[in-house]
Parts: sequence; structure tokens; C-alpha cells
Amino acid sequence: MQPSTIDSTAAPTVGVALIARNAAARLAQCLAALSFADDIVVIDGGSTDETVSIAQAHGARVIVHTDWPGFGPQKNRAVEALSADWILSIDTDEIVSPELAASIQAAIRAPRAEVYALDRLSSFCGQWVRHSGWYPDWVPRLFKRGAARFSDDLVHECLVFETPAARLEGKLIHYSYEDFETVLRKLDDYSSAGAQQRHAAGKRGGFGKALGRGAWAFIRTYLLRRGFLDGRTGFMIAVFNAETVYYRFLKLDAANRHHDGE
Repeated sequence: MQPSTIDSTAAPTVGVALIARNAAARLAQCLAALSFADDIVVIDGGSTDETVSIAQAHGARVIVHTDWPGFGPQKNRAVEALSADWILSIDTDEIVSPELAASIQAAIRAPRAEVYALDRLSSFCGQWVRHSGWYPDWVPRLFKRGAARFSDDLVHECLVFETPAARLEGKLIHYSYEDFETVLRKLDDYSSAGAQQRHAAGKRGGFGKALGRGAWAFIRTYLLRRGFLDGRTGFMIAVFNAETVYYRFLKLDAANRHHDGE
């Protein structure tokens, strides 16, 4: 018997890490754009819609975790479930464009970095946003196994890595806020998660802080980040940011008062 040898010419593999909960609206489109992937893992947080069946129909491996540790830990679960050489982490409302898919495949065949940032273009209630702090929006999402992990933040998690990130050609299309119902739901979810995270860190809230920080969020978005160039959409985003910050600090104050026994 001849001794076994390792094929050093084998093409590197890429796995996609997704987290989901009631994500049926865009999931099929998201998964259809990932035909280049060798493996896709979906960590489902207890969906009650067709999320699981859609994922399975597109060949994804579904792992259910109904406990909710936060966005960062949940994304790390998806990363840890993959054994591919490279990991691509995207959200279920993000679509990899054909140009970006080609860039990803070229990058892992001849890597010039261990982490790559993607050019994300987002929409708000049907309008593409090119200012307001939303664009340009280079998000690190493709990385060599072991070179990065997500922070443990409950919300607004980020990819943590040490080496410089290179940039890839092609757009990551992000359908972030499809309608006003989604806007209001995310406003509530994000402000609650932000308050919880700050409360755990020992931060304090209050009406004055809520009012001041909310007003600053509006000014920063609409004026400093040129949200006015996005027209009425830019104004809505500025109001959304202001309200999210405002309610975050009011909820934090309520949590502080409850903790203090007031």
C-alpha cells in the first residue's frame, strides 16, 4: 500500500455563517447568491415562519439555538460550526452581488490578506442610501479561519482581528429596513439591547442624557454625515437614529432605577 499524501493543490474552501430568526422574506434570495460556497450554516433562533424550510431547501445546515446570547455570540456559534478554510459572515437580508462573489473566489485562491472588507450598500424603506453615515460602508466579513471572531456585544457587534483588512470589488446589497413596521420594531429592539448592554457595563441613563444624546445623533446624521443629501430618506434616518438613542437612555435609566430599588 502506498502512503497517503496530502493534496497541497486542493482549492481552499469557503463556508458561510448566517444567523436567523423569522428571516423568510429575503432568505431565499440571500442563499441563492451563495452557490459558490462549500458549506452554509444557519443558526436559527426559534423561527415561527418558513426560515428553516427555506434554508434546508437551499442546502444549508440548520442548527437551532432558541436561547438568545446576543448578536455577537450567536454569530460566533455560526462561525464555530464551520470547518472551511475561509469564513464569510453575512446577514439574511444581505445579498452577495455576482461581482462580489467572483472577488471572493479570487481572493481565497490567491490571498493577499487574512481579512477582507466588503462594500455594503443599504436601503431604507425602498431607497438606496449613499450618505447619512451609511455609505461608504466597508464591513469586514470574509476572513481566514482563526484570524478573526465577533465581539461578544449584544448588539452592534463587530469583527475583531489584528491584521489589516483588504477590500474586495463588488457590492454587498443590504435590504436593511424594508418597511416602517421593520423600522419601529428595530428601533425598539436596538434601544432595548443597547440599554441592556450599557446597564451591564455600569453606565447611567437619565432624561437629560437621553435628550442631549438623541439631539446629537440627529445633528451628526443629518448635518455632519450629510444625511440631507439623501432627501426625505436622510431625514427619516436621522430621526430614527435620534429616537433609538433617546429611548436607549430612557430604558437605561429605568433599568438603573429598578436595580437601585427606586
